[in-house]
Amino acid sequence: MEETRVGKAAEEAAFTIDETGKESGNETGSGTRITVFTGKGGVGKTSAIAAHAVLCARKGEKTILVSADMAHNLGDIFEIRTGGAVVEAQKDLFLLEPDPVKIMQEEFPQVNKAILGMLSGKKTVPEEAGRFMVPGFENLFTLLKIKKLYESGEYRRIFVDCAPSGETLSLLKLPELLSWYIEKFFPVGKLITRVLRPVSGGLFKVQLPDSGSMDEFLRLHGELVELQDLLKDPSITDVRLVALPEKMVVEETKRTYMYLNLYGYHVDRLFINRVLGEQSENAFTRYWREIQQGYMEELERVFWQIPVTKIRWYETEIRGIDSLERLRQDLPPYEELFAPVPATSGENYEPEGEGWRLHLFLPGTADAKVSRYGLDLDVAAGNCLRRIPLPQTLSAMEVREVSRKEDGLEVLFLPKGAETGETEGGGRE
Repeated sequence: MEETRVGKAAEEAAFTIDETGKESGNETGSGTRITVFTGKGGVGKTSAIAAHAVLCARKGEKTILVSADMAHNLGDIFEIRTGGAVVEAQKDLFLLEPDPVKIMQEEFPQVNKAILGMLSGKKTVPEEAGRFMVPGFENLFTLLKIKKLYESGEYRRIFVDCAPSGETLSLLKLPELLSWYIEKFFPVGKLITRVLRPVSGGLFKVQLPDSGSMDEFLRLHGELVELQDLLKDPSITDVRLVALPEKMVVEETKRTYMYLNLYGYHVDRLFINRVLGEQSENAFTRYWREIQQGYMEELERVFWQIPVTKIRWYETEIRGIDSLERLRQDLPPYEELFAPVPATSGENYEPEGEGWRLHLFLPGTADAKVSRYGLDLDVAAGNCLRRIPLPQTLSAMEVREVSRKEDGLEVLFLPKGAETGETEGGGRE
């Protein structure tokens, strides 16, 4: 196992500004830590995260490993049957392959009934239809289950084995997206529901949700806000990427790193898996080792602000406790593997003259677009768009300059009519 750390550290923590323009930061809640693993399909995410879980359990930390991929395979790699409930794999190590339908039924039954009622147009929903779920909501209820595990304080470490990177991005941006929609449209929707519900069944043949269901939606919104705070707090949650030294994997990993930073997630380590060693020297392995070396150097240039760990290519598949123990022993020492890494993601504001300058860490982007809509800032990078809610402090200001930097964007907000000069490397969008 080889460890690389290049370049200087970034700022110690991200901060936001409240309505007075003062800095504020997140405080750590419990001692529980959440670590999310993602990467392109087939790069070895599950074996890497399972070895982390084994290592923490060996240190006496009560650890749970949760699958956020609907194609669960934790039971396969540990060679035990899970069955959708928390099971003990070994001392201090537990596995969970959650059933999102069960979570929905137990935690948010009113939301389920309201959705079914609106779709069916009936006041009563058959009991057998209770397992219906709107496509795409599986991810949300899995995340809410992870939140419950964190709040319980039962586990010291929560590891989340995510689906391939594209699906993981959809998963991690879902709380913010749903929360934004609820904040924008819920007040109007609640008024319409109160006015039309008495006549909706007779006139429109549609059963609108009752006050209990609407209150459940409000509770869901509160859960989403708390979930965002939990997942984006670098003192609680880290994201770790797993890659291979191959062209397509390298490109997708770079994009994933940019997108995760766009949405404010703290990426604290990269693993480069299946690195060829020098144990079998021949023309074939020499050729591929040279190719791998070039891609590893490229990844180290992009990920210069975080540690990069190289995992050798084993001669046998990683499956079962014995092989996980072997990988666990090849990981860096515990203290090094979980050493704090300064946060670089998030929206960071600095006062500048009469206004504020927003710094967005977006490594690897050269074509980001910025536009302002009321108290929202749209940032488009690659094929991903994020709508960032702005602090109330900026309500009377406008975007005056957008500067493209090597590692991201800077957006200058000034009061209307204020004078400004040209910013090096950028200009008004």
